[in-house]
Amino acid sequence: MTEQANPASADFDALSTLEMLAVFNREDRRVAGAVERELGPIARLVDETAAALLKGGRLFYTGAGTSGRLGVLDASECPPTFNVPPDLVVGIIAGGEGALRSAAEGSEDSPEAGARDLLARGFTSRDVLVGIAASGRTPYVLGAVDAANGLGALTACVVCSPDSELASRVRIPIVPLPGPEVITGSTRLKAGTATKLVLNMISSGVMVRLGYVYSNLMVNVQPRNEKLVDRAQRIIMAVTGCERERAARLLEESGRNVRTAIVMGRLNVSRAQAESRLDACGGRVREAIG
Repeated sequence: MTEQANPASADFDALSTLEMLAVFNREDRRVAGAVERELGPIARLVDETAAALLKGGRLFYTGAGTSGRLGVLDASECPPTFNVPPDLVVGIIAGGEGALRSAAEGSEDSPEAGARDLLARGFTSRDVLVGIAASGRTPYVLGAVDAANGLGALTACVVCSPDSELASRVRIPIVPLPGPEVITGSTRLKAGTATKLVLNMISSGVMVRLGYVYSNLMVNVQPRNEKLVDRAQRIIMAVTGCERERAARLLEESGRNVRTAIVMGRLNVSRAQAESRLDACGGRVREAIG
């Protein structure tokens, strides 16, 4: 499907600029619906991945080209957003870091390289691997998935073409089908957008399940700069109902830990008591404050 011509964009180059952009926009509307039809398997993957991470596992993405870049992007956003270790969510791209900026198409043709790169990052049976390939047939990704399956690890995929080889090899296939691209074969377009939406859900959903979000607030944010200190104080104010001055004081007294500060403020307890409650609740603010 990702290589088929799209009749909606026939004679694309003959259209006016406004007409051309209208075609892009109409086709992009298909993406959200395609992802919506895959919410069931996405939810299953979120729950099973959260369970794996609670047992000491990690989440890995692997892909080539646009797919690989999207995986690396999603992984790299997790530490600043949720204050998790940089090796908790790992993105691997065929061709290594240089392929993030410069195309390295030849590197995607080796299943051995996919397996080797995955195992070199210390992948084990406790970890989770999500193979990303718009076409569902990238040898690099297939090799990594085979290696993960051989260890007995949980495997999943994000693929934008039906009946693919990759989807048949994983335990949880996620297959949004936004249809042929406006520019034939350019999977950085609808397929890339669908993939980004799915990865957003996977990583964010896992972090919610792990307790790094309370309500819709990033309560595990690490206030390392002025902007993030302001955000942390506003989060404390929103949850506890206190004024800015008290929020600032709670943040400092908690050791700059937003979750601890929230429990201190809501229950009027000491830092030690707040930390104890959070430990007993697996770090989940909602349970800690009752």
